[in-house]
Amino acid sequence: MRLAIDTATSRLSVALGRSSTGAIHEAVDGARQHAAALLPAIDRLLSRAGVSRDAITSVVIADGPGSFTGLRVGAAVGKALVVASGVEFWTVPSLLTRAIVGSAPGRITVGLSDALRGQCYAGAWLWLPGGIETILPLEARTPASLRAALPRPDAVIGELPASTAAMFAGWAPYLDLAHHVDARWMLDLVDRPGGAHRVADPLAWEPDYGRPAEAQALWEARHGRALPHPSRGGG
Repeated sequence: MRLAIDTATSRLSVALGRSSTGAIHEAVDGARQHAAALLPAIDRLLSRAGVSRDAITSVVIADGPGSFTGLRVGAAVGKALVVASGVEFWTVPSLLTRAIVGSAPGRITVGLSDALRGQCYAGAWLWLPGGIETILPLEARTPASLRAALPRPDAVIGELPASTAAMFAGWAPYLDLAHHVDARWMLDLVDRPGGAHRVADPLAWEPDYGRPAEAQALWEARHGRALPHPSRGGG
């Protein structure tokens, strides 16, 4: 069985199964709850399935972009499970999990989430019979620059504040910007070329935060220089 974990947004979503069909799911809403809620949610899934953690054959993590703290929590738990049990470790872009909802052969779908500061995290993919092709790489963009880069996608799916979502009105035939993340879709991406990525060295892997944490951005703005990395010393 595969265990999928998405902690990229204020919604914690975990799923257990071979694919989205028949998978069981747990979700917890609310910022800053992931650290306390993730392991109990996994245990509830295992209990509902009637299996132990030994039944998990791979861990699939949403690797961003998204909340710095949320992604760190998911990464820490995912790495611990993989290292302790020796199972496969896979990562999936968090926005690709949104985009798969509108997927169909030949369609270009966009995944969106809030990036604050008047921007959104965005990525776009073309769905092919044999896999998935990246059309726009993951990046923080303004709504205007995103619409200019991709004038007419087939579907746009994500979760944005109403004020930001309004800027995408009429952009695509299918538009859903109040879509909650669901980790069950991550299970399907493991089997699709161009979807999930298998990580050979889990301990060396880090999530894609999209940009520095808000605290780091404030520090750098105040001091006018890059925040020193702890491994390099300085201050």
